[in-house]
Amino acid sequence: MAKIPFRVSPMLATLVDAPFTRENWIFEEKYDGVRMLAYKEGDRVWLISRNGINRSERYPQIRADIRKLNAETLLLDGEVVVFDSKRISRFQLLQQGKGKAEYAIFDCLYHNGKDLRPEPLARRSEILDSVSPITGTLLRSARLGTDGLKAFRIASRRGFEGIIGKNLESPYQSRRSTDWLKVKVHREQEFVIGGFTKPKGSRTNFGALLLGVYKEKGLQYAGKVGTGFNDETLSSLRRKFTPLIQHRSPFVEATGERDATYLKPRLVAQIAFTEWTEDDKLRHPVFLGLRDDKNAAEVRREG
Repeated sequence: MAKIPFRVSPMLATLVDAPFTRENWIFEEKYDGVRMLAYKEGDRVWLISRNGINRSERYPQIRADIRKLNAETLLLDGEVVVFDSKRISRFQLLQQGKGKAEYAIFDCLYHNGKDLRPEPLARRSEILDSVSPITGTLLRSARLGTDGLKAFRIASRRGFEGIIGKNLESPYQSRRSTDWLKVKVHREQEFVIGGFTKPKGSRTNFGALLLGVYKEKGLQYAGKVGTGFNDETLSSLRRKFTPLIQHRSPFVEATGERDATYLKPRLVAQIAFTEWTEDDKLRHPVFLGLRDDKNAAEVRREG
């Protein structure tokens, strides 16, 4: 029976502040979706999230299209995304279940009995290009060329979340690496939900979410977000909060919110924002959705 003899954690990119160009690097579109490893063993296909959760049943059409690929054994790395009308990936659409889920494939770690992780990215890409048919819900990740500055201008003009630069000579490493570097066009990252405020006016269920990121001393308060919710989201989140309510604050410093209800720091939210303020708070944050593919304890400030 065809079988891949190992399971892996995904290789993660390191955030840098500015676009760059380096010899023997390639630049790709950074997608705004959910990272997913795809294991094909004969006719069996599994989709495994970044934190090791089996999400196979969530995306049946992606599984069906991977099953058709011309390889007996195959391990792919990619991102599950939903595109808007301009073919821009939007995490919010994916989280809300709106639109067609697609799988943007950017790496191949195992192919027909051969472990490709020690191979350079250039070779892994050649093998990935030989895998077919990449059709239906499957697509090859968008390559933006070898000029990182030009790639960033393309991403900015088209409204992408950002770009990822990859060292073509690098092997695949199951850790955060400086052989993959990401540059964001729009500020967006995960935050831990540590509480909520009371609703005001016509708002129901809660007013705003209290957000934090982990630092050396614990969960640091990063401000609150009160936009990006509809009635359905407000109700759904409030139900998730109920079993997590606790009396003491999970934050290491005071939030300044007198009417706050505090939560065990278990839930992770995806937040868009314009910048960090001088006192390490978010400016103009917008709630995009919950992430169930990332552990709260791993959430750190990016940039």
